[in-house]
Amino acid sequence: MADLLGEDFETATSAAQARTTVPVLLPIGPRKEIGVVWERAPNAKPVDPRKLKTIVERFDLPPLPDVSRRFAEWVARYTLSPRGMVLKMMMSAGDVFSPDAPRWGYRLAGPPPARLTPGRKRVLEVASEVGAAGVIWQKSDLANRAGVSYGVIDGLAEAGTFQRVELPRTTPPQPAPDHAPPTLSEGQSYAAHSLCETLNAGGFSVSLIDGVTGSGKTEVYFEAVAEALRLGRQVLIMLPEIALTGQFLSRFERRFGCRPTEWHSSISPGERARSWRAVAEGEARVVAGARSALFLPYRDLGLIVVDEEHDNAFKQEDNVRYHARDMAVVRGSLGKNAVMLASATPSLESVVNAQNGRYRQIVLPQRYSGAQMPELTAIDLRATPPERGRWIAPPLVEAINETLERGQQSLLFLNRRGYAPLTICRKCGHRIECPQCSVTLVEHRHRAEITCHHCGFTLPSPKLCPKCENEGTLVPCGPGVERVAEEVAERWPGVETAILSSDLVPTLKALREVIGRVASGEARIIIGTQLVAKGHHFPLLATVGVVDGDLSLASGDPRAAERTFQLLSQVTGRAGREDGVKGLGLVQTHLPEHPVMQAIVAGDRDEFLRREIEFRREAGMPPFGRLAGVIVSAKTKPEAEHHAKALAVAAPRAEKVAVLGPAEAPLALIRGRYRYRLMVKAAREVDMQAYLREWLTRMPPEKGSLRVVLDVDPYGFM
Repeated sequence: MADLLGEDFETATSAAQARTTVPVLLPIGPRKEIGVVWERAPNAKPVDPRKLKTIVERFDLPPLPDVSRRFAEWVARYTLSPRGMVLKMMMSAGDVFSPDAPRWGYRLAGPPPARLTPGRKRVLEVASEVGAAGVIWQKSDLANRAGVSYGVIDGLAEAGTFQRVELPRTTPPQPAPDHAPPTLSEGQSYAAHSLCETLNAGGFSVSLIDGVTGSGKTEVYFEAVAEALRLGRQVLIMLPEIALTGQFLSRFERRFGCRPTEWHSSISPGERARSWRAVAEGEARVVAGARSALFLPYRDLGLIVVDEEHDNAFKQEDNVRYHARDMAVVRGSLGKNAVMLASATPSLESVVNAQNGRYRQIVLPQRYSGAQMPELTAIDLRATPPERGRWIAPPLVEAINETLERGQQSLLFLNRRGYAPLTICRKCGHRIECPQCSVTLVEHRHRAEITCHHCGFTLPSPKLCPKCENEGTLVPCGPGVERVAEEVAERWPGVETAILSSDLVPTLKALREVIGRVASGEARIIIGTQLVAKGHHFPLLATVGVVDGDLSLASGDPRAAERTFQLLSQVTGRAGREDGVKGLGLVQTHLPEHPVMQAIVAGDRDEFLRREIEFRREAGMPPFGRLAGVIVSAKTKPEAEHHAKALAVAAPRAEKVAVLGPAEAPLALIRGRYRYRLMVKAAREVDMQAYLREWLTRMPPEKGSLRVVLDVDPYGFM
C-alpha cells in the first residue's frame, strides 16, 4: 500500500476543505433526504440562485471530522465509487437522525403475582440476588440472565411486581488501561514495549505483529491499546468475524475492566445509533467491530488494530468494493495514526511490505504458555481411504479415540456447510441445480431443505427425482459438516459434540453459546467450518483433523495456495495451545506431494512464502502487479456477452496494461443474472485508477438490464 499513500493530501486540500461536514435534512423533489454539507468543488460550475433550496433541518449531531471527509474522498477515488456511497457507509446509523427514543428499565416494586410460572420465578430470583436490591434492569439484561422472553417481564410489570422506569442517557464505560496488567513473557514484553514506543513517537506508522498461533498477539497489542488510552486517544480494533467477538470481549473486559463499544451487523438499530454518537463525541474510547467500523466518525483516533489481517472477510464484495486492511492503512496515513496488523499467517502483501521496510515487523516465534506447536501429518487418502460411505480415514479415527481416552477434545474441520453439496439421481443422472444460479443445491438435512448458498433459493428436500420422477433414487454426494457430524454420532455414540456452522447457529447469541460449550470442555468432538479457524482459544483441544485439505486448492483463484496455507495453518494451530496438552494436526489429502501440503506438514512457512513470492513476482501478480476486475451482468446471456465484448473493444491501449477476456464467469449465473468477466492486469507503477477512468469515458452506455461493476484489487474471481 505504500505507493497508494504517496498523494500529498495536505497540499491538495484547500483552506475551504478544512471545514468539517455537517449532517442536514434536504428537500429533494417531494422527498426529504439526509445529506452532508460538503465543500464546493474547485471546478464546479456556478449555480443559479433561483435553483437553490433551503435546508430543512440541521441535525443536532457532531459534524464529521475533516479526516473522515478526506477518507471518504480517497476511498471513492481509489475504488471508483460514487462519493455518496462511501458517505452512506459513514452515516450507517439511521436512528441517530431521529429523536432519542426513551429507554426503559425495570425494578422490583411489589409482591410476586398470584400466578408464578417457572419463568417468572427465575426472573424474581435474578432480581432478588444479593446486591440486586433497588437495581434498575434493562429488559434485555434481565431476560438474558433469567433465560426468558421479554413477554415474561412485561407480564410482571402489568402485575405490579416490576415498575417501569425511564433510563437516563448513558455513556459507554471507560476502559482502564491499568485495570489488570498481564504477566508477559520476555518476547511479549519486548514486542509490547516496541509498540508503545511507536505510539509515543506519534505520527503514521504500520507494524506487523507476526506471531505463531497461541503466541499471545492479543495480549501484546492490548498493551498498545492501553498506551493509546493513557495518551487520551480513541482505538479501533477490527475483527474479521462477529463469531470472534464473544471470547474477545471477555478477554478485553478482564484486561480493561469493561467491554469495548461493539459495531457489527448484529447490534440493534438503537444500539447502533448510540454507538455512532458516542464515537463522534469521543465518549467511546475503544471500538471493536467488523470492517464497517473503519468508517465511523472518530473524534480523536490514535490507533487502529487489524486482527487476523490476512482474513478474506475484510474484503467487501458489493457496493463500495474495498479491502478493510488496506483502507485501515490509508485511514492511518490520513489521520497520522499508528496502524497495527496482527496475524499468525500474514498476507503476502503485508509480508512483502515488511521485507521492503514499509512496515515494521515484530515476530513472536513461540507460544506464550510454553506449549509446543502441534505435530502435523498428512493422511494420504490414496493409501488409507475411509471406509465406503464414510469420510474419516482410519488414522484420524485412531487419533480421536486416543484423544477421547485422555479426556481431551478433537476438532474435525470441513469448510463446507450443510449435509451434502450435491444431490444426484442414480437412475437418470439428473443433478438438482438452482434455477437462478449455475450451482447445485446444497442439502440441509436438519431442515429437510435443499438450498442455494448464493441467492438463498430453497426447496423442501424432494422425494422424487424432478426429471424422471422415480422415488428413492436421489442420493447425496460428498460431505458437508452435517454429514460428518452424522458419522461422528455413529462412531462415537454418547460423546458430546458441537457443530460450528453459520447454518446451524444462525444468531450471534446461539453462536456464542456453542463456543462457550466448546471452550469449557463440555463438547468433546467439534465439527466446524472456517468459523473455528479464526482466533478461538479452546484449552482442551488436542487433535485437529482436516477432512478435505484439498478443497480450497481446486479453485482457479490466483491466491488459492496462499489461502489454503493460511486456512490449514490457522485451523491446525487451534490444537495444543495449553501447556500439557500435546497438539496433533492430521490433514486428509489426495495430494500429499503438493507444495502447500508439504509446507504445512513441515511447518516451513518461510519456504512457502519464498516460493509464493517468487511466483507472484514472475507472474506480475499482486503485490508486484495490479489487478482490476470488470464484471458485466444482464438478465440474458447474449445481452451480457455482447456488452462485455463491446467493453473489450473500447478498452484504451496502454503500455504495461493488458485487458484479458471477456470470458464467462466461473459462476456464470447468479441470482438470475448472466455474468462475464474482464480482467485488467498492469505493472505496479501504472496508475490503474486513471486507466479505468479513461475506459469509463469510452464504455458504451448501460441499457436495459445491463450492469457493469468495477472491482479494484479483486479478491474473488468467481
